[in-house]
Amino acid sequence: MALAGCGPQESQSAGGKTQIRFATDWRAQAEQGGFYQALARGFYADKGLDVTLIQGGPSVNIPQLLAANAIEMGLGSNAPIVLSMVQAGAKARAVMASFQKDPQVLITHPRADIKSLADMKGKPIMLADASITAFWPWLKAKYGFSDAQVRKYTFNSAPFLADPNAIQQGYITSEPYTLKKQGKIDPQVFLLADAGYPGYAAMTLVSERFIARDGGAVRDFVEATIAGWQDYLHFDPAPGDGLIITANPDMTHDLLAQARDKLLAYGIVETPAGEIGTMTLKRWREFFSMMAAAGIYPKDMNWESGIDLSFLPKAT
Repeated sequence: MALAGCGPQESQSAGGKTQIRFATDWRAQAEQGGFYQALARGFYADKGLDVTLIQGGPSVNIPQLLAANAIEMGLGSNAPIVLSMVQAGAKARAVMASFQKDPQVLITHPRADIKSLADMKGKPIMLADASITAFWPWLKAKYGFSDAQVRKYTFNSAPFLADPNAIQQGYITSEPYTLKKQGKIDPQVFLLADAGYPGYAAMTLVSERFIARDGGAVRDFVEATIAGWQDYLHFDPAPGDGLIITANPDMTHDLLAQARDKLLAYGIVETPAGEIGTMTLKRWREFFSMMAAAGIYPKDMNWESGIDLSFLPKAT
């Protein structure tokens, strides 16, 4: 798997700073802006941390990298990744959630006869393989969707554009903008979280080995990352954007700006009270119960072992 780094690659402490290799789940983009902003603005360095951001991609498996001690920390895209780590016996924990709402959406053409998620029952929906064990069980339980509706989504929107009745998955920060700019349509967008999907997303995952070795560094990383997100969303994002574009030249300033606007407008990163990074066991329990009822995980699984709230500014 190809990884592109932003900084030194060693994991041991050097020069009085604790080195942390942090792998993202995808190529550099605004959805990771808080991390890049914290690096660019020196928030990690101010805490005595020498952080390397390692750019992910389609073949990157964060739990495997943690298990192999190739990284100290990584970004878990969605809540099922955390539960699947527990099921597999992985020695890692989620310590914060950058996204209070999962950005997953379902998208239709603007003139489609669909006004809500419920209207999609029985209709073909293009989904990526990973979605079948992520948000799809929730849609089946809440709206009576069936597996017969599933069609393959390969992250290519051409099939969607060619069929005015098509429905596809996407991220609120990505596909709707791309479809509008390149496909010249203004699609209908249905954010699953606003319909009740309870999963957190973009969790910071940390190996238990590193937690045991330097819990203070984990707490410092969480605090600096929260500061990075606050700065990226509400002040000048140029430092973080600069690092993002350097790491991923496919990114443009307009792509980053619209994604950042969506993160703010839809409350993806911040709670209504303005909190960033927070998680609660109550909400994790709700998510696990839903997934266990769907048969994705055993009902007696010790899901709490994959979550550690003690590093949040106010342990919840």
